[in-house]
Amino acid sequence: EVQLQASGGGSVQAGGSLRLSCELSGFTAAEWVIGWFRQAPGKVREGVSCITHLGGTPLYADFAEGRYTMSRDNNKDTVYLQMDNLKPGDTAVYYCAVLEFPIALSRLRSWWSGPEEYEFWGQGTLVTVSS
Repeated sequence: EVQLQASGGGSVQAGGSLRLSCELSGFTAAEWVIGWFRQAPGKVREGVSCITHLGGTPLYADFAEGRYTMSRDNNKDTVYLQMDNLKPGDTAVYYCAVLEFPIALSRLRSWWSGPEEYEFWGQGTLVTVSS
């Protein structure tokens, strides 16, 4: 079974940066989508970014575009989320998640940000941004 371990959260001031990591184990699928999500207190979980086995440019939520960068180290089976110019509104628990063998990649933009689409989840890492 796929297991994910997210880390790298912490407390920073507005304008600062953090890099989150998500280590994957038991991950052998040839086709997949890996996503980053976040959930702020009292709010629903929302998609931040995703990548697929096809490679190419990651997809980003509007709030993440231009400030966040998702990447993957194939050798370490780890995905990263570089977050720059952080704002207090970015305060949340950040999660990584995996969907194996996605069947609708041609419509990825329409569903990638829905947490209900993903099968496996890490435990989350807390990011706190102060003003």
